Amino acid sequence: MTAAPIRVLVVDDHTLFRRGLIALLSSQSQLQVVGEAGDASAAERLAAELKPQIILLDNHLPGVSGVMALPAIKAAAPQAQVLMLTMSESESDLGAALRAGACGYLLKTADNAELTTAIERAVRGVSSFSAEMTGKLATAFRHEAEAAAPPPPDPFASLSPREREILDLIARGDSNKEIARELGIAETTVKIHVQHLLRKLELDSRVQAAVLVTQHKST
Repeated sequence: MTAAPIRVLVVDDHTLFRRGLIALLSSQSQLQVVGEAGDASAAERLAAELKPQIILLDNHLPGVSGVMALPAIKAAAPQAQVLMLTMSESESDLGAALRAGACGYLLKTADNAELTTAIERAVRGVSSFSAEMTGKLATAFRHEAEAAAPPPPDPFASLSPREREILDLIARGDSNKEIARELGIAETTVKIHVQHLLRKLELDSRVQAAVLVTQHKST
């Protein structure tokens, strides 16, 4: 029994490229182009109406980019796998597409055999990437991880506002007398604040405190 052809929806705003791509896909007996769209809105509507198995999605669409539209398209056709087919070699576009649920990322320079194989793999839930993009996968994921990583803790979070002021003046090189004059407080009060902030920061000297401030500002 012959397997039913794979149902494909083509989404690209360039009419000439879209028609050529459709003609190319239609020459493959195992593929059936069920629709075409030139923007994200039409793609979402047709995805829900035609229920394709594969959606070939360009990134550079008018109004809303393919990557931005991808979640809504996936929601309209949850049974479909989305393959990005674009000219963009951007690592950020690659990472954003995968995060949004794309099954693969192909460049428009892909030949017929590569594209057909990618479609057949996508139906089985297997990802495909153009050779030019495979080397950028690690970089894209590293950037995603860096963006998701929490910021480093503030080493001065335990200090009071006054202690922060005094610490900044210590880093500037001011003496206790100069700090007292700057802040309008007694020199003995400054000494007490300095002792407290050094203890909170687990430091032994004003020099260490000044170095810590300088290092923190340089990161």
